[in-house]
Amino acid sequence: MTEELFRKDGYLKHCEAQVVGVEGNAVLLDQTVFYPQGGGQPGDIGNMQLADGSEAMIIDTLKNEQGILHVLTEGAPLPAVGDQVQVSIDWERRHRLMRMHSCMHLLCSIVPFGVTGGSIREDSARLDFDAEQPMDKEAINHELNRLIREDHPMSIRWISEAELDAQPELVRTMSVQPPRGTGSIRLVEFEGVDLQPCGGTHVKSTAEIGAVRIRKIEKKGKHNRRVNIVFDD
Repeated sequence: MTEELFRKDGYLKHCEAQVVGVEGNAVLLDQTVFYPQGGGQPGDIGNMQLADGSEAMIIDTLKNEQGILHVLTEGAPLPAVGDQVQVSIDWERRHRLMRMHSCMHLLCSIVPFGVTGGSIREDSARLDFDAEQPMDKEAINHELNRLIREDHPMSIRWISEAELDAQPELVRTMSVQPPRGTGSIRLVEFEGVDLQPCGGTHVKSTAEIGAVRIRKIEKKGKHNRRVNIVFDD
């Protein structure tokens, strides 16, 4: 399996790695800083420098049973198994995704309903909540930006699967459970605000998110309210 360097440090921008597999135009590495698509967060993009100095664009990052696949553009030069390569993420895009993902955790702390779905993009994001009644758009917007300005630090810790089972309230998503099988669960905490299992990448503190704005709140069924958020640049 690929060693996921981004799980411990989401600010790593590049690393050297050994090629352990090639599947079509996708490359499997022994370690990576690239986050694979999952949990509503898109996979990273960037570039790969091959042993001979040539470069290939990484247009997506996916995960399978073997590890993390770095998908190259069609026709790009491919490394051989055993080669050493260097991979570098598109940091500006990743950082915006980190900011928006962290914002979604703050939103979870404000809206007291289970999460039924969501997605994160470079400049916007949405969460769907299991809520029947209308929501106060301006009140949520005010509270969200207040938490951002207060600059709550983020930290990561790990608990056992048994500990998570004893605290089911930590899981906010109703249809998706944290991945199991390794024996440990990664928790992301924004101090004094939110604590929940998450494998995604996040900023170091809420102030780094920057100002945001709730673009709209939609009714998506009898028991579903969708909150759409954008950066307020």
